[in-house]
Amino acid sequence: MMLHADTLWTLLKQLREDRPLVHVISNLVAMTPVANALLAVGAAPIMAHAEVEVAEITAGADALVINLGTFEPAREGAIRRAMAQAADLGLPIVLDPVGVAASTPRRVLALDLLATTPVSVLRGNAAEIRALAGDTSTERGVDSRAASDTALAAARCLGENRVVVVSGKRDLLVSRHRSLAVNNGHPLMSRVTAMGCIASALCGAFAAVEPDPLGACAAAMATMGLAGERAGIDAVGPGSLAVGFVDALYGLAHGDLTRLRITPLA
Repeated sequence: MMLHADTLWTLLKQLREDRPLVHVISNLVAMTPVANALLAVGAAPIMAHAEVEVAEITAGADALVINLGTFEPAREGAIRRAMAQAADLGLPIVLDPVGVAASTPRRVLALDLLATTPVSVLRGNAAEIRALAGDTSTERGVDSRAASDTALAAARCLGENRVVVVSGKRDLLVSRHRSLAVNNGHPLMSRVTAMGCIASALCGAFAAVEPDPLGACAAAMATMGLAGERAGIDAVGPGSLAVGFVDALYGLAHGDLTRLRITPLA
């Protein structure tokens, strides 16, 4: 599907009406911002990490989002159990491979999860997507200095069986048959922690109400960008943008969606 303002508004209204439960195994830095963003957009977050309960929690959810941010070997069992349960139930699974460009153990785990589980959506920055395709030479931390377009070939390599989302100044969405660019957003968003984690969580939320993974991701990234633009109108720095962003997610109306800028990729 090619996303238009009316289509996005329909999905956003459905999300707000259905209030899908999104199980996020998140990193400690991002838990509160992600939960607040999911609540603001209309979804319901749950963030269970204990291996003894993740299968049961996942069984009651509408989507699963896995974030490798706070990397602890003890979490691997919980991640694998939750993903296995989601796969058995046919739930959308979003993998956010935070920091795989900076850490070999993270990269090894992410690649194994991609190889053994039907991940619906892989969402990362340019460095992370390039690292999973074999290029680990560009970054040292968890943020990327590279433009999203530098990871287009890597995304296409990884997108044979899933949607790959590369976040950046413009967001690239790549699948086997279709590729899109979402051109909405605000420069200050890159100065606010957990924005990428929020993007992954929103991909999960929209995937719970839109069966087409590419359409769900387009809706999620467009919602992120449009909310950032609305928040940026009054922001004086990253702190005020972070607060305004949550308010903008909550208050997005049909009129805000006319600024939607999505283009097909060749």
